[in-house]
Amino acid sequence: MNREQAEQRIASLRQEIERHDHLYYVEASPEISDAAYDRLYRELQDLEAAWPELGSADSPTQRVGGQPLDQFESRPHAIPMQSLDNTYNPNELKAFDRRVRQSLQTDRIAYTVEPKIDGVSISLRYQNGRLTQALTRGNGIEGDDVTANVRTIRGLPLRLRTPRPPPVFEARGEIFIGKRSFLEFNQRREEQGEPRFANPRNAAAGSLKLLAPRLVAQRPLQALFYGCGEVAGLTVESQTSLFERLREFGLPIPEGAVRVENIEEALAAIDRLAERRSDYTYEIDGAVIKVDAWSARQRLGSTAKAPRWAIAYKYAAQRAVTRVETINVQVGRTGVLTPVAELSPTLLAGSTVSRATLHNFQELKRKDVRVGDRVEIEKAGDVIPAVVRVLAETRADDAPPFPAPTHCPSCGGEVHRLQEEVALRCLNPSCPAQIKERLRHFCSRSAMDIESIGEAMVELLTEHQFVVSPADLYWLKEKEWARLREFPGLGEKSVE
Repeated sequence: MNREQAEQRIASLRQEIERHDHLYYVEASPEISDAAYDRLYRELQDLEAAWPELGSADSPTQRVGGQPLDQFESRPHAIPMQSLDNTYNPNELKAFDRRVRQSLQTDRIAYTVEPKIDGVSISLRYQNGRLTQALTRGNGIEGDDVTANVRTIRGLPLRLRTPRPPPVFEARGEIFIGKRSFLEFNQRREEQGEPRFANPRNAAAGSLKLLAPRLVAQRPLQALFYGCGEVAGLTVESQTSLFERLREFGLPIPEGAVRVENIEEALAAIDRLAERRSDYTYEIDGAVIKVDAWSARQRLGSTAKAPRWAIAYKYAAQRAVTRVETINVQVGRTGVLTPVAELSPTLLAGSTVSRATLHNFQELKRKDVRVGDRVEIEKAGDVIPAVVRVLAETRADDAPPFPAPTHCPSCGGEVHRLQEEVALRCLNPSCPAQIKERLRHFCSRSAMDIESIGEAMVELLTEHQFVVSPADLYWLKEKEWARLREFPGLGEKSVE
């Protein structure tokens, strides 16, 4: 392959990989397998290594690169990043509408209603289609330059997906961690003896401020965009048309954003968002109402802190009161012991909750949760059921505190607290609970993705000692499989 052929192939591979990244991370509709994607990626890496002069900072292979930073530099925003006024009262939304109509001297005004994403504000600057800078909101006038970290987010294009990009386009939105990803991320931290994040927003903010981009790349960060800063060479006439441009450029936008013709329709749209709140794959904590037409926005202007053409409506925290029936201690695959409150089933945030994590025994002692207590619970980040507080006034006089265990509830071995760790651990590698959790993790979608081995099969394989380590799965002989067929509910198909 000569230089010209290499240059053509590299350009083709970059374009194809970017398209597959967009399909996978933004559209959630991949066209090829992970193995096929990896082959494309490795071919691009090999070609760029063979032809280093053809390297480019916006190549997909350069997302996770660079040395750890000493600190973040502050840089000015081309246009200030203002925050929004907010309210919890529908009547104040009507008052907002009256002010807008009086200022514009019209009886009707069209708005957009969007889900308010509970994330970290970000501004991406694209020059001639290439991502050149990413700034946090900071104080609104200047923010931290987190470009190296943002480049690691696979759902974001390093180049706008358009053949004719504008000279300057600043996309503004939120960086966040999705609900399921947050659960899995916190579980991994807990198993490693690291403190859990309280909610997805804190996790996203903490991840974005890491000084090592390679560590950031291991965090499940995502982004959605709904606004813009400086724009040159492009006309945007409304919020509705901005969404069309963002989608055209390959930048992900919030689902469920709608255009409405008046404040009554806006209030109805807010209610619909609230009803669907638990269905979103990411955390939303309200709705944002914006005047749709940008010409009207220019006439309305802004105060020193916030635009006069937009307002946020915040949803109240979703909480419920229930009773602690008992407290169990779970043993994870790395031996970490976690107290879990088993609750009287209660409806919360669209689902029935019957258990809540108490995180660790220091947290259990601090909140002083006891069996029989009535407690107030909420879904932390609307995902993980957590005990907010104990209604101590309803507690029985003879309810004893729950003691931290001195022995593993699974194997009976002594438990230890390692230096600088909060967690209690069972250090016995042959602990049945750890064996079971290691096998469950090994077979899970995020590991080997063995579809036929679910909870029931894990229980059977470990309880009857067919498997004591994941490696044993590969040593099962015909006679073991014959024995498995004898168990109720396991037919020929299950064993195959």
